[in-house]
Amino acid sequence: MGKLQEFEITFDQKKEVYTPGESISGAVTFKLDEALQCKAVKINCNGFCGVTSKVNDTAWTAEEQYFNSTVSVADKGTLKQGKHTFPFKFLIPESAPTSFEGSYGRIVYRVRAFIDTPRFVKDYNTEKAFYLIRFLNLNELPDIWGTCSSAVKQQFTYMLVKTGTVDLKAQCDRKGYTPDQIIQVLVNIHNQSGKTTGNVAASLMQRVTYETKRPTHDVKTIVEVAGGVVKAGKELEWKEQIIVPPLPRSSLAGCDLIKIEYYVKVSLKSPDVMLTLPIHIGNVSLDEKLHPSKQADPPSSAAAEDTQASTPNISPTLPPRPAPKPAPRHRMSSHNSPSAPPAEGHQGAEGGTQLNDVFPNKRQSQLVSPNAFSYAPGLFFAQNQQHNGPGTVPSGPPGTTAPYPPENGPSSMPTPLILPPDYSTSSYPQDAPPSYNDSCNL
Repeated sequence: MGKLQEFEITFDQKKEVYTPGESISGAVTFKLDEALQCKAVKINCNGFCGVTSKVNDTAWTAEEQYFNSTVSVADKGTLKQGKHTFPFKFLIPESAPTSFEGSYGRIVYRVRAFIDTPRFVKDYNTEKAFYLIRFLNLNELPDIWGTCSSAVKQQFTYMLVKTGTVDLKAQCDRKGYTPDQIIQVLVNIHNQSGKTTGNVAASLMQRVTYETKRPTHDVKTIVEVAGGVVKAGKELEWKEQIIVPPLPRSSLAGCDLIKIEYYVKVSLKSPDVMLTLPIHIGNVSLDEKLHPSKQADPPSSAAAEDTQASTPNISPTLPPRPAPKPAPRHRMSSHNSPSAPPAEGHQGAEGGTQLNDVFPNKRQSQLVSPNAFSYAPGLFFAQNQQHNGPGTVPSGPPGTTAPYPPENGPSSMPTPLILPPDYSTSSYPQDAPPSYNDSCNL
């Protein structure tokens, strides 16, 4: 009778973690110290789920098969002494769920090898497990965007006497996480009672439901962080962080017997008050660029202002202003002082036609040259001489409209005005107008 020295299964590249749709390949190797009669050598690859109502029991009350493939690599005959190697390759279905092992059930994937021998001879077999990870893209889950928040109010009772209420509010910064990401927890506690509360705590919880005759729930605390107490009549805001450890992904898509859920539990002791914040654990983290509100957001107010700024400002055209008539030169009254432009420190404060009624939304803060108000013939100013040479008043055809200076335009440019036809190009008057003292002495 032959004796088996070695019997093992190896995977190519020593790979042990696969994804649905991948193929798994390797070889079965065994060594005989003498010839062995066999009926067949078979290699099997399968994946299944089994659940039970007893802890760590393998007598499954319900099972679920995902795939089961068997190939025969040697027929009936005699296996010679020495080493034998048989390669294999199997395809993993796309619908297979992620591997899982819990207290009341498991999802297992394995490759097994059998050497079937004749009657009354011991059969030989071995197996090797591999792990399957089905990626969960959090961006594809419905209602995954935004924060997760909850609130609860609890009556505070001490020695059977109601002493007030405690308001507990909590919020997570998002609804989905991947391993190694940080859960930002924000808690607000308002103690409206006469007693100090117990310590506040935040915990990352896992709840696994096994679908047996009576659903079995297995709840575990993965991570817990604790805070302080809240004194009577006080309000406390507590911020904490929880790092997500490597965990099975939420929901176990493709499996009908096991369901995995995660949530953050925020609790107080004395009074016994608690709230939960459901979250998802996945493989592909949330991408803010895929946020539906950001993809469909209307242009912001700043963008609207930029658009308005880039659009030419079409201002209403002012009606033509009639040319001012020259005032007669009288030298007999001391109360009628000649018109003079405003001082340089107050340019634009007086004179001209008020435009506030026409452009109520414009800012009237532009500097206007004194020449804009020099209607009297012969008047000129030092500022005009310095920048523009001799004070010759520009001419223009009668009836033209003086444009309103653009809001962002240069403030030093004088606005062209309309002069009577007689004063446009003629040298009249030849003499300078009388001074103020001369007018008073006449």
